[in-house]
Amino acid sequence: MMQDVTVGVSAVGISALAVGAGLLEATVRTATPLAYAALGESVSERAGVINIGLEGSIIAGALSATIAAGAIGVGGGFAAGAVAGLLVAALFALFAVGLRADQIITGTAITLFALGLTGTVYRTVYGAGGVALTTPTAATHALPVLSSLPLIGRAFFAQPLVTYVLYFVAPLLAWWMQRTHAGLALRAVGEYPEAAIAAGISPRRTQLLAVLFAGAMAGLAGATLVLAQAGTFVEGMSAGRGFIAIAIVVLGRWRPLGVAAAALLFGAATSLQTLFQSMGWTGIPYQLFLAVPYLLTLVVLAVTGKRGHRAVV
Repeated sequence: MMQDVTVGVSAVGISALAVGAGLLEATVRTATPLAYAALGESVSERAGVINIGLEGSIIAGALSATIAAGAIGVGGGFAAGAVAGLLVAALFALFAVGLRADQIITGTAITLFALGLTGTVYRTVYGAGGVALTTPTAATHALPVLSSLPLIGRAFFAQPLVTYVLYFVAPLLAWWMQRTHAGLALRAVGEYPEAAIAAGISPRRTQLLAVLFAGAMAGLAGATLVLAQAGTFVEGMSAGRGFIAIAIVVLGRWRPLGVAAAALLFGAATSLQTLFQSMGWTGIPYQLFLAVPYLLTLVVLAVTGKRGHRAVV
């Protein structure tokens, strides 16, 4: 009898460990596109520009990656996604940076324009049937030894190459912001523009480059969403990720490593809603589970906004 109980407890423990490992693996994969978009946006916001049009760059990157991957392969898909995101950001920069138009209104218009344009192009290229599941996807590469670690092994070390690149991008960006003259110039433009001008730094040039970088990163996020996560394109599949990325930047306190950690938190929220739906809780509408990441976004913005208000007062 005691042996049966021991075996049962062991089985439960192994099952819980497997669920935890699977959840963590899904969290990392889901967080990757969010982290790319948020890291780019952190650079833009450090320069004093809030790119509300980030959503437009993400969806443009997703569609461009889908089309290019089908024509020239996965690598070309990632490159096309980054370029598409950059072009959308360039349109935003033309008005918000060049003509000093209102950033919120401009970003909203850019997002709506990109969502409409991608829907039109998608239907023109693929017709009513859509792309289905014919898009090539990035292969998973398990790192020897590290991928065998319990719980965290497959989550962090059995991922597509684009995820491994992110492991280097976040700390490199943190070092660049804090330790280089260009990073100091970026922060000066966002925090003390008069001092930046006195030092011979061009605020508009710096902001333009920052917005373009953020757009390319958001386009890469859209490409990652298609080629390393969903495996296909669906109209409107960005699903508010651009706005979530902005909330992630706030939660990460505009610091790249904090932003990467915050992206994991939002990735976990998205993965949890999928887990909750799979549990078959028929008494609860599934729409409530879908709302988890967006509710978290509202909570983050409310809490950080309240803290910011107290600090000002």
